[in-house]
Amino acid sequence: QVQLVESGGGLVQAGGSLRLSCVASGRTFSSYAMGWFRQAPGKEREFVGRISWSGGSTSYADSVKGRFTISRDNAKNTVYLQMNSLKPDDTAIYYCAAQLGSKYNYWGQGTQVTVLS
Repeated sequence: QVQLVESGGGLVQAGGSLRLSCVASGRTFSSYAMGWFRQAPGKEREFVGRISWSGGSTSYADSVKGRFTISRDNAKNTVYLQMNSLKPDDTAIYYCAAQLGSKYNYWGQGTQVTVLS
């Protein structure tokens, strides 16, 4: 089992920045690729970005490319989502998830991000 706990969400003005953290416990964190997802009210959950187990490879949704950056510190069992130039459309609950194989097997409880216009 892997337990994931997100933090760092909150209220921010449009154009501002936030950094989300996701701390993992349980099985070896560095074995997992990690993803960030978000779900806005009335919408389906969507992919935000992903980082490989080593941190050497990242990918992003087009909607956040150039504004969001994912990083990880395997020594601290933590993955980060740096969000810059935030827009009201970025308002959502943000989730981290651990991927082993083809599926995201474990999910955190989410952290709310609200961007004010």
